[in-house]
Amino acid sequence: MIRAIVTDIEGTTSDIRFVHNVLFPYAREHLARFIQTQQADPAVQDALAAVRAEAEKPDADADALIAILYGYMDQDRKSTGLKALQGMVWRDGYLNGSFKGHLYPDVLPALQQWRQQGIELFVYSSGSVAAQKLLFGYSEAGDVTGLFKGYFDTHVGAKRESQSYRNIAKRIGLPADELLFLSDIHQELDAAAEAGWHTLQLIRGEADSESQHRQVTHFAQINPEMI
Repeated sequence: MIRAIVTDIEGTTSDIRFVHNVLFPYAREHLARFIQTQQADPAVQDALAAVRAEAEKPDADADALIAILYGYMDQDRKSTGLKALQGMVWRDGYLNGSFKGHLYPDVLPALQQWRQQGIELFVYSSGSVAAQKLLFGYSEAGDVTGLFKGYFDTHVGAKRESQSYRNIAKRIGLPADELLFLSDIHQELDAAAEAGWHTLQLIRGEADSESQHRQVTHFAQINPEMI
């Protein structure tokens, strides 16, 4: 019996093009100025310290860190420090109305139905928890953050490592065989399955011929009671 569902965001609940064509360019355009003007903020300082540690450059100044961060963006590196800073920049964009978080139209009805069935909902994304809450808080469907009991990012581990899912299961407080993970990336699902989770792969385009997981194209095709 599935008692909790954990969902990815990019490519699963939200169009990957929103992330790559809207969020990433906005962060690239505004990140340098944000760091230069906000580097005294404690949260920004913490994120910059994380970047220094990851880059193994403890004495890097703001300009050096900005160069490192743009390099990470070019590599699409899942850097915890970068993700935190991107989330801070995106917050300004959401608040000033530059964009709203994208949700596929099939997502919200399914989430609402699952909550009515008593299933707990969580998010696990490589984007920071703050960025996740912004996307769902300022979505095209309004503020839907109330549907989720919790959020996880790379602080619990990388999404392609099975230990991350063991960590999440412990945090949720449920055994793995009562948890379902939704993602569009089969390597992430592989890691979840290795940790004992149930898995489903969301395919918004062509089928994934290399995947061993059940594939669906629409949230309405997911029936937790049949898993």
